[in-house]
Amino acid sequence: MSNLIINTAKIDLEYDKQHIWHPYTSMTTPIPCYPVESASGCEITLETGEILIDGMSSWWACLFGYNVAELNAAAVNQLSKMSHIMFGGLTHQPAVDLAKTLVEITPVGLDKVFFSDSGSVAVEVAMKMALQYWQSLDKNKTKFIALKKGYHGDTFAAMSVTDPEGSMHELYQDFVAKNYFTEQPCIHFDQEWQDSAMDDLTKLLSENHQQIAALILEPIVQGAGGMHFYHPHYLKSARALCDQYNVLLIADEIATGFGRTGKLFACEHAQISPDILCLGKAITGGYMSFAATLATTQVANTISEGKAGVFMHGPTFMGNPLACAVANANLKKLLSDDWQSLVNHLSTLLSQLKVCQDLDSVKAVRVLGAIGVVELNNPVELATIQKQFVELGVWIRPFGKLIYVMPPYIASEKQIKKLCDAIYQVCLSI
Repeated sequence: MSNLIINTAKIDLEYDKQHIWHPYTSMTTPIPCYPVESASGCEITLETGEILIDGMSSWWACLFGYNVAELNAAAVNQLSKMSHIMFGGLTHQPAVDLAKTLVEITPVGLDKVFFSDSGSVAVEVAMKMALQYWQSLDKNKTKFIALKKGYHGDTFAAMSVTDPEGSMHELYQDFVAKNYFTEQPCIHFDQEWQDSAMDDLTKLLSENHQQIAALILEPIVQGAGGMHFYHPHYLKSARALCDQYNVLLIADEIATGFGRTGKLFACEHAQISPDILCLGKAITGGYMSFAATLATTQVANTISEGKAGVFMHGPTFMGNPLACAVANANLKKLLSDDWQSLVNHLSTLLSQLKVCQDLDSVKAVRVLGAIGVVELNNPVELATIQKQFVELGVWIRPFGKLIYVMPPYIASEKQIKKLCDAIYQVCLSI
């Protein structure tokens, strides 16, 4: 029997600092971590007693905040039956129910659902689908086109379609597959459209389409690559170009799905359907890691009729029933709680951020759906600015030149005001 005693009275921050590697953090000079005691609704309670208004939805995942009664009940109910069962040769009702909902609510034509355990894996699955699709047609199409300033995850195939210039994955460029990158869409969401914005992508496709398996992009909002909101007509034109040059279109909606941009899925801004769609993050309301990759019948059947006869991928936790049950409860709540009104209201409230536009430290302010972004002229020092936000009673985690919020949909007017006021105060001090 182990002699290890776990101290439940107080979080051992020194042990954490010495032994736990947090995301994008140095082990020799780590930035401070704040000890969380609990979280409920839009509030994070620190062990020290401070209550922080959450502006991040825990990296965009917690649509309805924390400790959600309906999601708690779904988890407890499923736990009494089974928390996990292998998906090879077995199935269960939570997975069937979730697949039905996803097929119903996603853009038309996406009828086949492949479950996995994280957003980055969902991208890997999508890329493998594209490669195996063309293999099944005896076509040597093994390259991808991605947008500059895009981001698709931290695993190796996902890194290969994330902007290699100055990105967080630049260190790995000698080890990942070499793909094509087209210029970042240059026309913003609310600017006047110019057809010349498609010139670079058109040129790349016209010259290289015979070896291009798919174009992969984040529809409308490029997230970790800069919180860039681009014009819906770019997406519409990209769909047309993929059709013209016989290239698949993969839409990575891991961050944008489930209402965040003001549409249930960002593809709806351009009224297009991709050939393959990646979902994750908010699918379980932030309760656990889970993801889905949806494909058209044509993609699925072509793969299934190819040399292998099957799609060659199968995660251990694929179709996890506990995750499926919570996802079902989360999506039921989303669809029954008038998400559109909630997001529209948040969008109006986040417009308070526009007062930051007049500050010397600020380059631009933009709001779309339940996303608010303040772009600074210079990068911030994360540890310093994080401390300022905590002292102001909010949880906001900036990166680079960007201070942004993606609050839970249930955030109140008072809570959004506190987030916006804190951002203004911090920007004023820079």
